[in-house]
Amino acid sequence: MKYVIIGSGVAGVAAAEAIRSQNTAGEIVLIGDDPHGYYSRPGLAYYLSSELPDKQLFSHTKEDFRKLHLHRIKGQVTQINPVQHQIEVTPNGRLHYDRLLLAVGSTAVRLKTPGADLKGVVKLDHLEDARQIVKLARKAKTAVVIGGGITALELVEGLTARGVKVHYFLRGDRYWKNVLDEEESRIILQHLQDDGVKIHLHTEDVEILGKKGRVVGVRTKDGRTIKCGMVAFAIGIRPRIELAQAAGLKVDRGVLVNRYLQTSAKDIYAAGDVAQVYDPLSGQFVLDSLWGPAREQGRTAGLNMTGQQTTYVKSAPFNVTRLAGLTTTIIGTVGHGQDEDLVGIARGDSETWRQMPDALIAQSGFDVNRLRLMIGEKRLLGAIVMGDQTLSTPLQKMITDGVDITSIRANLLQSDAPIADIIADYWTEWRVQHAS
Repeated sequence: MKYVIIGSGVAGVAAAEAIRSQNTAGEIVLIGDDPHGYYSRPGLAYYLSSELPDKQLFSHTKEDFRKLHLHRIKGQVTQINPVQHQIEVTPNGRLHYDRLLLAVGSTAVRLKTPGADLKGVVKLDHLEDARQIVKLARKAKTAVVIGGGITALELVEGLTARGVKVHYFLRGDRYWKNVLDEEESRIILQHLQDDGVKIHLHTEDVEILGKKGRVVGVRTKDGRTIKCGMVAFAIGIRPRIELAQAAGLKVDRGVLVNRYLQTSAKDIYAAGDVAQVYDPLSGQFVLDSLWGPAREQGRTAGLNMTGQQTTYVKSAPFNVTRLAGLTTTIIGTVGHGQDEDLVGIARGDSETWRQMPDALIAQSGFDVNRLRLMIGEKRLLGAIVMGDQTLSTPLQKMITDGVDITSIRANLLQSDAPIADIIADYWTEWRVQHAS
């Protein structure tokens, strides 16, 4: 049996590990076009801010890969032939497969602003991007950051940490408005301002100005010119569906898969950013761009590729991230609508977060510690925890497992309710009652 995995990220590597756990003799071919292979994409933010050396981004050693008995190819797959079970790889030529996994991830949406091809216009998609930003930051005194979501803040904070004066452009009146509420957004922007970041609300770039091929400034829609030596953008990502489309697989925003992560073609599976999976919370097929789900999807796909029929059950999306220095956990459904600073989904994001059903809101906290709960009829639907993370894991369990909160629902919805204490006490009691 020959297993071919296209993509050397977390989904691809998790699939290889799962395959090898079930089949010690089968051939596994792992194909990737990232020159650095497998590393932590979430760790790039900490590399950018000088908190993590690039060597620590690589969690797997050569010995780890040797034990998997992989045949690793650095190349680009240009064609899939589902009928003949073959792929075309540059520069290796034609390869046969018995089972194929698409774990090709996503790519940053490009700026269409005139001047976007100038030297000094950067994104944060992979390690090579991060290294280029670090190199440019040594000389650039000022930078403009354009976009929304987690990656935009990673760029703002990383450049600020390296001593670059940052101007942050937001088209609307606040940050990430389809996930955060007004107060949460205000807290984030205030922390950025305290760190010296210049926030430009209701600001849209219309031209990136250059001199001798290099960035020297940005002209805005309202006629201002901001001088800078670098422009960093994070306006969203798009799943890399081109191979699947050309092969005739069913696609929407991503590659559509069933509960076993099978595509519409026999013996072809998909996992990670590129896969559009069924979400039982919303009843829709959604995209995630989160490390945990990508790893779990890769593992599940790998097991199914070996014949170990395993259902992928998407749990409530969960991410612990850092926004303007504040540790923030986002769980389940917490927002809705569109954000004019993003095209589609961002990295570290989930479409489920923005598919909020009818819910009542309970919230408390101040500028450092803040808690917001989305409350359904019998269970919690979502939560945002900023600052103190004591309740992060309990809330994840309660939302993922659909814990019945009927007995405390009225208390949570009372004016000025101590919701953190109510949740903590209820979680303690619930665990005692359900201890096995």
